[in-house]
Amino acid sequence: MANLARQNRGMSPWVDFFNVDNFFDNNWLKSFDKEFPAVNIAENEQNYALEVIAPGFKKEDFNLKVDDDILTISAETKSDTQEDNKKKEYTRREYNFRSFTRSFRLPENVKDNDIKASYSDGVLHLTLPKSEVQVKASKEISIE
Repeated sequence: MANLARQNRGMSPWVDFFNVDNFFDNNWLKSFDKEFPAVNIAENEQNYALEVIAPGFKKEDFNLKVDDDILTISAETKSDTQEDNKKKEYTRREYNFRSFTRSFRLPENVKDNDIKASYSDGVLHLTLPKSEVQVKASKEISIE
């Protein structure tokens, strides 16, 4: 009986179910990568720089705020294409909705009230100036 189980091992549905290595090799975590845009963080003597790679969004889609040393970056976009604004009877109609939210705890030496942001070519650029004295703020950040 043991020999039979070894010979048919590839045929058994339980082999893949209990095979942890195979479970993680199927790239099931890749779906989470698509949910959050990549962020690059750089630092120099004067400031920190964040680049949020978010193509397909417009600058109006973003909402940036800082509150109690937490920087929150969120965006939401919807697309609903209608041809000639006429009512049509659809068998199937697809909408596109994308959103994300990312939060970052800021270092104590960031001047919260002077954070600058701009958006171009699918990249949101944030400049977070450093300060000798801790400066906290709670505010919305406008994108230039």
